[in-house]
Amino acid sequence: MKIAFMHYHLKTGGVTTVLKQQLNAIGKKWQALVLTGLPPETSFPADFVHIPELGYSSHYKNPINPDDAAESIINAICNKFNGLCDVLHVHNPTLAKNKHFLEILKSLQKKGLNLFLQIHDFAEDGRPYAYFTDEYPSDCHYGVINQRDYDILLAAGLKKKGLHRLVNTVNPNPIKPHLKFKKPLVLYPIRAIRRKNIGEAILLSLFFIRSQTLVITLPPNSPSDIKSYEGWKAFVKEHNLNLDFDKGLHCDFEALVLSADFLITSSITEGFGFSFLEPWLFEKLLWGRNLPDICRDFTRNGVRLDHLYDALFVPLDWINLRRFNRRWTACVLNAGMLFNLSTDMTLVLNAFDFITKNGVIDFGLLDETAQKEVILRLISSKKAAEKLIQINPFLANPGMVSDKSERIHTNKRIIQKCYDPALTHQRMLSLYEKVVTTPVKQSIDKTALATAFLDLEKFSLLKWSDYGH
Repeated sequence: MKIAFMHYHLKTGGVTTVLKQQLNAIGKKWQALVLTGLPPETSFPADFVHIPELGYSSHYKNPINPDDAAESIINAICNKFNGLCDVLHVHNPTLAKNKHFLEILKSLQKKGLNLFLQIHDFAEDGRPYAYFTDEYPSDCHYGVINQRDYDILLAAGLKKKGLHRLVNTVNPNPIKPHLKFKKPLVLYPIRAIRRKNIGEAILLSLFFIRSQTLVITLPPNSPSDIKSYEGWKAFVKEHNLNLDFDKGLHCDFEALVLSADFLITSSITEGFGFSFLEPWLFEKLLWGRNLPDICRDFTRNGVRLDHLYDALFVPLDWINLRRFNRRWTACVLNAGMLFNLSTDMTLVLNAFDFITKNGVIDFGLLDETAQKEVILRLISSKKAAEKLIQINPFLANPGMVSDKSERIHTNKRIIQKCYDPALTHQRMLSLYEKVVTTPVKQSIDKTALATAFLDLEKFSLLKWSDYGH
């Protein structure tokens, strides 16, 4: 088979990592070409062609004619394969990072290419400024990375024969001897974007039994995330909290993992959810916030995550509730407007009553201002800490489970079996054969898609709001 891949860029990150895994799965038996708007910064495991018109609109300022860009893509493919490819596998095509991307794809479709559009991240999932108002490409095959997204797209109009779940692989990590750090630490191994809920990780650190240092590996890249992150760094410094930021910039990652007493996650949203799988391969316990919609894929395979918590509740009288209500409601209405959804104020009011019932609210729904109010109370009052443990008993023993060794080895075995890179080759072969041999008539109902993601009972300001507004 002749497969062409396409993405906005090949910078280091999640989608590029998955793309490299897919190229490795194809191996030498199939021919592959990668088309990109921004070339890789280091060596890359396949031939690639740099087509600047595919890059982010924020980076490429020249005028773009979508048909001309499509012709450049066709020429690159034909030069590589002496004709068209069997499948053009496009990553994250529905994010409006390039405002001409959909027009380019539709032009390619008219020129006879078989499109497979793999969605890792939905604009409708809290990214309104990356949202296309245009219709998404129709009558082509789509792919997703989890069962939640599969179910949502089926309900939004796609058909089973034209929608595919392509599971990511999890690369095994050979455990090698490393120089370990002497002081006890707990690791949050992420790039600290707002959705990773850094405030909750800081709150958890206040309850660590061994007074471990909480280590956060990498800073964010986007301006909004950087502002939030710098705010947390200043907050931690002002109150002399036991945290270490940016450690991954100058320390060996595996040494950090192997030195950790355990790893944590406080993220409020994920795509595939690598963070729930990778720690076990290092034979480390993962502790923290569960994301049931994402983790059900893993638990169905037997991965044990029942020790994670679904919510961390804090008393309403610990925050400025009037301010939070005003900001939350304004953000809901703005999100509806940006996705062209009509907003029923009764539903909004009922949702707010739901998230504040019983006099508590999930910490993960709060913005940074409200989260800092809660943490300040915990810092200044031992009774407040005791009350929070009463509401959330798991805070009494962070990182503790009775069957730690058994759980680690069970999860490691299952992950190695179910997410083995060796399985990806057969999955991709089967998928591409369906794309080539099974024509589909289908389209996405964008209103249904946006409505499915705009779940007001899980509406977090960390995810939906602009920082500081």
